[in-house]
Amino acid sequence: MNKALFLDRDGVINDNKRPINNPEDFKLYDGVTEALRRAEGNGFEIFVVTNQGGIELGYMTVDELNKIHDKMIELLKPYCHIKEIKFCPDYHKDTGCRKPSPKMILDLAEKYDIDLGKSYMIGDRDTDIEAGKRAGCKTGKIGRFNAEADINGKDLYAVVNNIIN
Repeated sequence: MNKALFLDRDGVINDNKRPINNPEDFKLYDGVTEALRRAEGNGFEIFVVTNQGGIELGYMTVDELNKIHDKMIELLKPYCHIKEIKFCPDYHKDTGCRKPSPKMILDLAEKYDIDLGKSYMIGDRDTDIEAGKRAGCKTGKIGRFNAEADINGKDLYAVVNNIIN
């Protein structure tokens, strides 16, 4: 079985002070490339699990979201391989995929033979931590402290370093 990092996207990998509705808006945070290179070098497979309710709300289409994700993959390609990106397009509809539901994590874990007990869900919102806990992962919280998280840090680089050290 493999171990993985399940990463939320907005506020973890990229700046989201403004909504990311097209590829030009997508900007990697400092330290993300180094953090993901180090994580992959230490045997973690990299996945992205992201709520993208802007699709249901009409701010972007699935095709536009895929173009944003293509840009993210291209920017990260020299540093790591993103195994898969899962997104939930729902905002009001309840199809069971929107975090804090663990469904996206559980689906990826089953598909890729991931040992959830050795894996981490890393996010910037309490719903990310809840999804990770419900899936059976350890968790890393970026930004505001969360007592439920296994690790808290100011950014992805700090959280990944804490996991590896």
